[in-house]
Amino acid sequence: MLLLRSIFCKFGTTFVTKMIMKKIVYIFVFALLTSISGAVAQEINWVTLEEAVELQKKNPKKIIMDAYTSWCGPCKMLDRNTFGNKDVANYINEHYYAVKFNAEGDEEINFKGKTFSNPNYNPAKAKKRNSSHELSSYFSIRSYPTLLFLDENAEYLTPVIGYKTPQQLELYLKLFKNNEHSAMTTQDKFTEYYNAFKPEFSN
Repeated sequence: MLLLRSIFCKFGTTFVTKMIMKKIVYIFVFALLTSISGAVAQEINWVTLEEAVELQKKNPKKIIMDAYTSWCGPCKMLDRNTFGNKDVANYINEHYYAVKFNAEGDEEINFKGKTFSNPNYNPAKAKKRNSSHELSSYFSIRSYPTLLFLDENAEYLTPVIGYKTPQQLELYLKLFKNNEHSAMTTQDKFTEYYNAFKPEFSN
């Protein structure tokens, strides 16, 4: 009897250990696949400004343009915490054309019949403060990050300056998407809208 118990305990423990290890592996693989699919689902479909303007001709949407620089800490936070949020990404992909714009980069951009560049760009300072892009001057961008909203005809609406959490950005995304900005003729009206706004995005 003692021998049988010993054998049972030995093989029983081995069997349980194997089952536990299998479960751990399954859980790990499931978590990995879930995180990968979640990351894909949360990715914003970034396009160039020229591409966004062309897309507007076929399917009119407003444009949200993220003006950033390579050295800007809050810009990186905006990318990681806000643009990486699934609610933000899904809403932008559905209702906007999203544009990334390096406000101190050397990209040549055609917009409104003009070509904008950065003639004083210094490649040695690619990761540091550089000269301002001509398009930055066109939009009067003076700090980073700055989010620019353009209407369905690529006409400039307004800048939203500084880092925004997902719920803070949600307010502006829905304000412009629903054209409620046209009623914001005074600071008091915006304050009223702001106070009444109920965020639905996760933060």
